[in-house]
Amino acid sequence: MLLEKLREEVLEASKKLIYYNLVTLTGGNVSGRDPESGYIAITPSGMEYEKLIPEDIVILDKEGNLVDGKWKPSVDTKAHLYIYNHIPKINSVIHTHSVYASCFSVLNESIPVITTTLANAIGGEVPVAKYTPVGDDNMGPAIVEAIGDRLACLLENHGVMTIGPTIKDALTAAVMLEDVAKIYYFARSIGKPQILPESEVKKARDLYLYVYGQ
Repeated sequence: MLLEKLREEVLEASKKLIYYNLVTLTGGNVSGRDPESGYIAITPSGMEYEKLIPEDIVILDKEGNLVDGKWKPSVDTKAHLYIYNHIPKINSVIHTHSVYASCFSVLNESIPVITTTLANAIGGEVPVAKYTPVGDDNMGPAIVEAIGDRLACLLENHGVMTIGPTIKDALTAAVMLEDVAKIYYFARSIGKPQILPESEVKKARDLYLYVYGQ
């Protein structure tokens, strides 16, 4: 099977979206890019993650042509392809409809860095990409414009998009963003959250990248 390991990683991340309550039913999507071939493995459109097997993950080239697979790819494929073609260091894109983060997407409000966790996993404030219809050609450009050098953005009136150099990084960004969005939501209900200064954001991000873990 072509790109078996990558397909398995995409499928595992997809199932973790359900585990972490970041999507319901067939919502959201996951893709990963093979740096060697440039091929992209992406979840099929409208299929339940729990029932998928690695062969169900669709393989595309960078133009979106089908390379291997029997299903239609995600309806957000164009956005994934645009991100890969314009942010070369990225090898994974994940889209979720996580509830607390999506609250701020419908308010059209960015999520500031109120915890070191957000600084660690995202690298800065989470901005809002301007609204585009699902599957629209302008979704990718709107995301790239908004996201900058961070690993996540909100999609106005839609949900969340995270990216990363690996599937694990993009998934971590999605999980941590939802945790912080929940904290921000509750903190705002009882007071005014304190925002970390940029110098502390950089320290936290550098610690996560170069010191944290094994």
